[in-house]
Amino acid sequence: MLEIEGITTRYGSISALRDVSLTVGSGEVVGLIGPNGAGKTTLLGSISGLLKPSTGTVRVEGVDVTGMSPDGMLRAGVALVPEHRRIFTDLSVVENLKIGGVTVSASDRSALIDEMVELFPVLKEKWNTSAGFLSGGEAQQLAIARALMSKPRLLMMDEPSLGLAPILVDVVFDLIRELRDQGKTLLVVEQNATRMLGISDRAYVLRSGAVVAEGSGAELLAREDLFDTFVGN
Repeated sequence: MLEIEGITTRYGSISALRDVSLTVGSGEVVGLIGPNGAGKTTLLGSISGLLKPSTGTVRVEGVDVTGMSPDGMLRAGVALVPEHRRIFTDLSVVENLKIGGVTVSASDRSALIDEMVELFPVLKEKWNTSAGFLSGGEAQQLAIARALMSKPRLLMMDEPSLGLAPILVDVVFDLIRELRDQGKTLLVVEQNATRMLGISDRAYVLRSGAVVAEGSGAELLAREDLFDTFVGN
């Protein structure tokens, strides 16, 4: 599904990513963990088109999409749930969802809204509420639902549990499990390393802009040395 080969991304003279390679297979949940400043958000930005890699290649289902615009990546089937959600706070819940479905047909959009009602019942209760009045957990669910409205073949999430109360963290991880069980393909950056590894098919560990470890969730959970500098373990 996704192949990243030798990606280096720079901010001026500083290399935020250094020769990063990874893969995400169809139907896999792949975790991306590491300490603050490791380059995790930069990697998602480099995949989604928000940032342009200096070197390296991004392929989606074998097609080279390196440097494609965010809109182009969305149409190529890659959707991002960004850090801090970034929903449209002045618009209602349903308006946010309709914007998320702008790349699909009207009939698909209607069907997808029905699916979001089933998957996120709390949003139905807030249907016509301005998104700015949602709680943190509700806003996170809306951000994920909005991304799913594009019918992505790959859904990327950046720190979906960040800043949430423990009970809402449980909601987010339950949702990731449900999406996994539906066969969705996910690449998830997550500060809560141990919980993410517990539901990941595979995972990569970033540190100082480079991949320092990879393996199954179980294999990486057994390596206590990896977690010394992590947050939210």
